[in-house]
Amino acid sequence: MACSFPVSEDLFMTTENISSAVSQLRELLGERLSTGSSILELHSHDEAYGTPALPDAVAYPQSTTEVSQIMKICHTCQCPVVPYGVGTSLEGHVIPVRGGITIDTSRMNKLLKVFESDMNAIVQPGVTRKQLNEELRATGLMFTVDPGADATMGGMAATRASGTNTVRYGTMRENVLALEVVLPDGQIIRTGSRARKSSAGYDLTHLFVGSEGTLGIITQLTVRLFGQPETLSAATCAFDSINQAVDAVIMANQMGIPMARIELLDEVQIKGMNIYNQDMNLPEKPHLFLEFHGTEAGVDEQVKLFQSIGDEFGASDFQWASKTEDRNRLWAARHSAYYAGKSLRSGCEGLVTDVCVPISALAESIAKTKLLVAQSGLIAPLVGHVGDGNFHLLILVEPDNSEELQQAQALAGAVNRIALEYGGTVTGEHGVGSGKRQYMDEEHGAAYQLMGLLKLTIDPNNIMNPGKTVSVD
Repeated sequence: MACSFPVSEDLFMTTENISSAVSQLRELLGERLSTGSSILELHSHDEAYGTPALPDAVAYPQSTTEVSQIMKICHTCQCPVVPYGVGTSLEGHVIPVRGGITIDTSRMNKLLKVFESDMNAIVQPGVTRKQLNEELRATGLMFTVDPGADATMGGMAATRASGTNTVRYGTMRENVLALEVVLPDGQIIRTGSRARKSSAGYDLTHLFVGSEGTLGIITQLTVRLFGQPETLSAATCAFDSINQAVDAVIMANQMGIPMARIELLDEVQIKGMNIYNQDMNLPEKPHLFLEFHGTEAGVDEQVKLFQSIGDEFGASDFQWASKTEDRNRLWAARHSAYYAGKSLRSGCEGLVTDVCVPISALAESIAKTKLLVAQSGLIAPLVGHVGDGNFHLLILVEPDNSEELQQAQALAGAVNRIALEYGGTVTGEHGVGSGKRQYMDEEHGAAYQLMGLLKLTIDPNNIMNPGKTVSVD
């Protein structure tokens, strides 16, 4: 059915349209279409501090063919559709703001094929990154994108996820070779190939990577793998200032030290980590958390080189972790930074934001950000993937305190504009969702209008995750 009325951001999907879609999907999926209150509530929010919204039903497809059939029904009924992985996104990506059908891909969770010689694998979208690495363990290969949460591969591709390993191994953009995608009208397409490079036409694979479910539903991914390193070593070190820590990282990059992870934590975040992790007792100063991968000799050389650089910039309290259990404990503490930050204020909620700037502007951007935090009177620990120029702020607010929430939102907005001022972006890895959409025009200008045209070309009825990422007014 063609769209019979003008498409706009306020397109109203009628109750009759959605009810018709639910009825037809019930016939198709049976018990794998849920309208139970607990299931609807689970799919009403992500990890963002935002207003939940219930879907009308949740579908659990088990194959690409079923996803295609679901989309054909929703396309005909002009019923909104929101793809869902495990709900770990941070900008309201999976909140069904127009109601409709949430398509939960968690039952499409098979590792389909590993090509060991080519170092790639084909997976379904519901496979989580930890599941994938567990199944790869015997092959000597690993998947390297690590956003912290045990997110699904489909969700990570849709949000162009990255994380702590990005400085060495790249984001999802660099690690997705090919996709299978179901378009809004139910058509199934395949983009890319298992070849490492191609000059054949438009790069549709990377159009869908980062599209946040607004253009189609990813039903299969071909991802790049790496060899498991022979030796790993991790470390922490303290600095008297963030400037010194950032300058040490810049010099390490310029010297070509192939560090696998370089994480910055400010003194506020370190205080929270000491509270949250009973066995951690780090000095309350800015810290770098580091990891090195390679041969035993190579890692030893990297460690010595970085320690000499650290000494030059006043680093202290070096603590090395070469044993697996010590290294795992260190990175588990880093991955729990959100909860550690929340421990600084009992009973609080956290509004999370992230930006990314050129590394040369990182120290100055952070200094301006911390000045704004001090002026706001709020507590906001800071962490960052410093090797990429990406940093995060966890702004702590009292639940149901509208004044504090407005302050926090204003602070997040000011940080976004600091990033733009330095030639950066309003989000390095969290994505746009509904939370950052208001800044997209400011960042992209006329290119943002082109994004809207691409959206309407592929999804003329605006049923795919409406209200997210792009504006179609």
